[in-house]
Amino acid sequence: MGRLNPYTLQLQITRMFEQGQSFFATTKVQEWLKERKHNPEDYDILFHKKPAPPGSKEVMVVEIELRRKDGQPVDPWLQEQANLHA
Repeated sequence: MGRLNPYTLQLQITRMFEQGQSFFATTKVQEWLKERKHNPEDYDILFHKKPAPPGSKEVMVVEIELRRKDGQPVDPWLQEQANLHA
């Protein structure tokens, strides 16, 4: 089992972008996919900077988009979990 992290994946990725460490964001998502028994090689991982939702402490959030390389739809639950808010 992976180590328990109180922060959502989206929050961790947003922090990486804020700190100029976006280079490592793809690796972080690949590790997250492995922990959920998915092969990261099956996915294209894209990041989209968006304004944070109203009432959030953040100014910007980075939305994670998963696309399957074989053209099949991404499991909606998996996509939702990747972008879960804290």
